[in-house]
Amino acid sequence: MELLYFDMELIAIALAALGFISIVGSIFIWNIKKGETAEEKAHAERFGIFIGLWAPTFFALAVLAKVI
Repeated sequence: MELLYFDMELIAIALAALGFISIVGSIFIWNIKKGETAEEKAHAERFGIFIGLWAPTFFALAVLAKVI
């Protein structure tokens, strides 16, 4: 039982880290992928938002892993 608790604690930490990485990654991708045309800028914005939307999922899974 202790092994399971230890593993879930590590998983919770890893998921929380992934949430923060998702936020930073979304900002990074949005700024790096900006192109010169309006279409390229819009694509960069949508792609950054797509990556940023992963963060709440990772944080929710981290809470779930912590509760279990």
